[in-house]
Amino acid sequence: MNLHTIDTGFFKLDGGAMFGVVPKTIWNKTNPADENNLCTWAMRCLLIEDEGRLILVDTGIGNKQDQKFFSHYYLHGDATIDASLAKLGLHKDDITDVFLTHLHFDHVGGAVVKDGERLLPAFKNATYWSNPQHWDWAVNPNEREKASFLKENILPIQESGQLQFVSAEDGVKFSENVHVRFVYGHTDAMMLPLINYKDKSILYMADLLPSTGHIPLPYVMAYDMFPLKTLTEKKQFLTEAVEEEYVLFLEHDPVNECCTLQKTEKGIRLAETFSLKEL
Repeated sequence: MNLHTIDTGFFKLDGGAMFGVVPKTIWNKTNPADENNLCTWAMRCLLIEDEGRLILVDTGIGNKQDQKFFSHYYLHGDATIDASLAKLGLHKDDITDVFLTHLHFDHVGGAVVKDGERLLPAFKNATYWSNPQHWDWAVNPNEREKASFLKENILPIQESGQLQFVSAEDGVKFSENVHVRFVYGHTDAMMLPLINYKDKSILYMADLLPSTGHIPLPYVMAYDMFPLKTLTEKKQFLTEAVEEEYVLFLEHDPVNECCTLQKTEKGIRLAETFSLKEL
């Protein structure tokens, strides 16, 4: 089994939205904002080589939207899915599974590409994985969240016949070394892969913990649909991560790929940061 970081570039989001009720005077020390109050975030995906499968976890924002859409997010950096796969000697057609933690545009945008007037799966030989509860939530979005659920990112996956669902049961087995954990605060039924790797447990945090700057419990995004639920889930998972010595893989941290946690007098805090290659 092997794990590979798949970088897809950076984007910017409002710092206040990313840190919720936490004052800028505090969060700006760890995630400094620009003159427009925007902070830089990664869109870091993960490739899992397991039992002859190539499982890509999330796909970044993609490139099919128009310039007006992208102008809101200030995309930057040279990394793309194609370039990151090429560094490993791979192509999109080699991917066997695309595991979508949830269907917000910065996680699923790269799953579909535009071919002339047609919208097609970017990974033509892959099975795409969501779960029935989250899929229904995304295709019938509430008014607050529907700007994050773009039909052009989602419906072509189903129309292609390549969509399958993971059972919405916490801890369900996805492959021999990958189990699925579910959380419900950020959006309904977001999936977190828990991966057994080199005698360690790697938890892909998606938007439950965007960065090391979000480790203190009250640091919950304003984007979350159910912030008090996020708070409860975050406390549960961070405590579990300390007790079970998990390595946390960070999708949005602009600097750090992975981290571990420790208990301190102030609560659970950062222990170490490192790259995936260092494991």
